[in-house]
Amino acid sequence: MPTNRIEAFSDGVIAVIITIMVLELKAPHDTTFPALLAVAPQFLAYVLSFIVVAIMWVNHHHLLHAARHADARLLWSNNNLLFWMSLVPFVTAYMGNNHRDPHAVAPYGMVMFMCGTGFSILRSAISAHHREDPEMVLYQQRTQLKNIFSVALYGASVPLAFVDVRISFSIYVFVALSYFLPERKLAESEPHRS
Repeated sequence: MPTNRIEAFSDGVIAVIITIMVLELKAPHDTTFPALLAVAPQFLAYVLSFIVVAIMWVNHHHLLHAARHADARLLWSNNNLLFWMSLVPFVTAYMGNNHRDPHAVAPYGMVMFMCGTGFSILRSAISAHHREDPEMVLYQQRTQLKNIFSVALYGASVPLAFVDVRISFSIYVFVALSYFLPERKLAESEPHRS
């Protein structure tokens, strides 16, 4: 079975995730600068999460194009990732409304940790399609190391939020920046689809 239905379903879910996030932004009733400044944490949390979800979407797109067919492992791995991504609007709003409270910042890191783990599981499912291609297997293993490093950072951000939330915020920004560009090898090897 081709992967185009998985990609279409995933695109729809990710579009809904972004829509929910923007609907969580509440405009202030007052038109003063202090009123606007009061909602800045919610806006910044939205910007961070929008960038993270956009990066996930771009890399998910390239990763799925490396899949040769849709098997059960790929389908369930993808659903696992989408489940964790679907929690991003909740933790974004929670963190944005309580940006100084580690009890709100830590769950954001936990959801990002699970999203990163979901990507690693999905990558493993797709790597199984390339067992006979040593170059692609080596590439996937190297990229998986980057995933593991990112997941470890997200995992560390959870307890570090209770030390200083700024450490966790720095980790969130750093990991996002490290994934800003799509994986070049997958983009180059992507088959041209009509």
